[in-house]
This record gives sequence, C-alpha cells and structure tokens, in this order.
Amino acid sequence: MEKQLTQLKTLLAEVVDLQRSASVLGWEQQTYMPPGGAAARAEQLATLEGLAHRLFVTDEIGALLDDLKQAADGWDYDSDEASLVRFVIRKYERARRIPSELVAEIAHTTALAQEAWVRARKDADYPSFKPHLQQVLSLRRQQAECLAPYEHIYDPLLDEYEPEMKTAEVRSMFASIKDELIELVSAISACPDPVSDEALHGDFDIARQRAFGLEVAQKFGFDLERGRQDEAPHPFCTSFSRDDVRITTRFDGSFLTSALFGTLHEAGHALYEQGVAPELARSGLDNGISLGVHESQSRLWENLVGRSRPFWQHFFPRLQAVFPGALSAVGLETFYRAINRSGPSLIRVKADEVTYNLHVIIRFELELDLLTGALQLDDLPAAWNDKYELYLGVRPNNDAEGVLQDIHWSMGAIGYFATYSIGNLLSVQMLNRAREALPNLDADISTGDFDALLAWLRENIYCHGSKFTPRELVQRVTGGPMDARPYMRYLREKYSDIYGL
Repeated sequence: MEKQLTQLKTLLAEVVDLQRSASVLGWEQQTYMPPGGAAARAEQLATLEGLAHRLFVTDEIGALLDDLKQAADGWDYDSDEASLVRFVIRKYERARRIPSELVAEIAHTTALAQEAWVRARKDADYPSFKPHLQQVLSLRRQQAECLAPYEHIYDPLLDEYEPEMKTAEVRSMFASIKDELIELVSAISACPDPVSDEALHGDFDIARQRAFGLEVAQKFGFDLERGRQDEAPHPFCTSFSRDDVRITTRFDGSFLTSALFGTLHEAGHALYEQGVAPELARSGLDNGISLGVHESQSRLWENLVGRSRPFWQHFFPRLQAVFPGALSAVGLETFYRAINRSGPSLIRVKADEVTYNLHVIIRFELELDLLTGALQLDDLPAAWNDKYELYLGVRPNNDAEGVLQDIHWSMGAIGYFATYSIGNLLSVQMLNRAREALPNLDADISTGDFDALLAWLRENIYCHGSKFTPRELVQRVTGGPMDARPYMRYLREKYSDIYGL
C-alpha cells in the first residue's frame, strides 16, 4: 500500500496547493485589492476553486481510496496515514456529490457579493446587497440539495464547518443556554452599581494600538517569521501553510479595545494553524478540524486569557505607558471591569461574553428561516431588528448596525455562525483541562509567560490538525462530549464577581 499512499499524497498536494492559492487571492481581495478588481478576481477564484474540485473528485483518487480503505483498517488508528485515509474518504464522498461547475459558480458569486457587501455596509444600503444575497442563498440551497437526503436543509451546510454536527444538536445546545443567558443579561442590567467603560473611549492613536496588539500576540506565541497582520473591513485569519498564517484587524481610534481583542482573537486562530505538525503539510490534514474547535482557541486566547485579571496584572502597566494621557489615572480594577462590562449591544464583534451567544442565536434562527423559506429576503432587515429588540432590548438605527454588519453571508458562509457558540462552550472545557495539567497557569499569565499553556495546547490540540473528528478531539482533550454547563458556570461566577450578583 506504500505506493498507493505516496500517489494519493502527491495528488492531494496539488489540490491543496490550488486551494491555498485561492486563499491567497481571497486574502488579498479583502486587504489590498482595488475595488475595480472585483470582477477579474471573481473569475480567478472561480477558476482555481473549480479546478481544485475537479482534480480532487477524479476516478484516480477514488480508486486509490478504495485500495487504501481496507488496509487502513489494520493500521494504528492514531497514525497520520490512517487519519489521512479516513479524512480524505469523508471529504471525497461529499465532494463527489457537488458538481465542479457549482463550486466555481459559488466562488464567482461570493467574490462579487463580498465587494457588494463592503459598499452596502458603508452606505447602510441593504437593497443594493439583496440581489447578491439572493444569488448566494440560491446556490447554497442547490449545494444542500446535492447532499440530500438530510433531516434539515441546514444540516449539510453546517457539516461543512462543523463535521458531523446536526441542526437538532445546535437547537438543543441553544435551548439549554438561551433562557439562562437572557436572565443573566436582565440581572446585570438591573444591577444598582453599573460598570462604566468610560476609560476605553477617547483618542487612541491607531499606530500605537497596532503595535501593542501585535506585541501581545507575539507574547502569546504568534510567530511573525511565519505570519503577518494587516487591516480588513472584517477581521479574519487565513492560513496558506503552517509557515504562512495571516491575521487582519480593523481599528477604531475612538475606542481602545475593539482592535486589541480582535487581534487577540485572530491570533488564537493563528496559533492553532502555526501549531499543526509539519509532517501534515500539503495533505489536507494541515488545518484545524472544525470552526467550532478553531473558535474555541480564538475565544480562549481572547477572553479566557485576554480578559482575565492575571493577564492585565502584567499588561496594564505596559498599556498605561503606551497611552499615559488616557490611562495614567485609571486603576487596574477599574480597567478590568471596563473591558468586561456587559450590556445589550448591536454589534456582534464588540459584544461581551454574556450577550455574545444571543447575537449568534439570532443569526442561527434567521438562517434556518431563510433556508426553509419561512423568511423572505425583503423581510430580513425587519426580522433581524425585531429579534434584537426581543432578545437584547436594542434596535438597530440602520442596516449597517443590523443585517449588514457581518461579512459571512456575502462569503456564502451560511451554517457558520453556530460555530462561534460551539467554540465558546469548548473553550472553557479545554482551559479547565489545561488548568488541571498546569496548576501554576494563572501565576504564569500574571507574569506574561504563556509558554506552558501554548505547549499544552500544541500537544493536545494544534499538532493533530484534522487527524480526528471534532467529537474525537473533544473527547480526547476534555474527557467527554461538548458540555454547556462549564461555560455557563464560568459566566455566572465571573459576572457575579464583577457586578456583585
């Protein structure tokens, strides 16, 4: 089987190279491409994505997988070779059912839709974006139908981002936390001693913001020899290989921490990608296994580490030195409470830990209704605004604050949003296990030392790439399945402390 395995790896490497080349163009589109390049970029992306798909679904790869499948059953389950065969078989069986022409059309349509979204968001002009969203929604429905039968039309789209997860599981997960989150939001809102974030508002030089955020990301372990940071309308992380991982951030000169926590969030994604074992390169296994697991790492570094008291015991004096005029008279506890202030808000990426999952639940419910036809696109902005008023008690003043705030639908990423909440739940479970192995973790963080935590995460999560399914990896890391209870306990304890509940 050695010959067949080598041949499979050679063919997969070509597919991966094409996919990563498309990712380079996607990254450049969102960072440096002039607006006039959108049409040509759409054609280029369609060509690359279509070609990569056609190369992957060949009969030659199918025959190799047939030969290797039986042999792999006798190999060590944890071996790179057995994992590769399992992973590729699953990907191949899914990809074979989707025409290459549809893959290319989705790439072309979403490239144009992203540029339309940028313009529409700037002008708060949903009607100009709606035809693009209509096309995207139609194509994603077509994709789902290619993967029928299913229990719910959302299932095959969710599976793209969170393998093996079903819509019913997400519904159950949200049902288990929704009411408790709304109650906690209400309790905080009724608190007689509200927390002020006044210290975070003012005039904060963007160049100094950028330098400080990147300094912290490097302290976490983000390797600038194998990565870089740029600006984009919507922050993201992308990986072209473990040795070329890019993060982006957007800056607000009047609010101190939005860019900082955006940087820490994307750095968490980047640490995962840079930590994949080098021997998995160009195999398809050299990425994080799912967006839920990926988000667990971005939220772990952003929130569980970056919004903690131990973290700021070390970094707050440094931040005061960067912005002495604004922060010299601000105490550590005042700052800690400010960055953890909780309250209903309109913008997901600026939401606090308590309200964040309600933002996700709103999007999940809207996606389900759009896919099933229960909600029409003409009614989407009003439905969005109504849910924000119902769940969070706030109502957008315009569509830039509402339905146009996220890039995801323009990218075709319908089925994506639920993974943010999956990541939140997993982040606490995973950090709890790290604490068991690292009893001095808080003390290390309070001195700006993240080496032990990063090493533990690399050994237990990052190095494996996509070798194991999300369920398998979570079981290995946490000792059980995904569980909402540790996360809710974390929120109650943290915010009871801050607000005196």
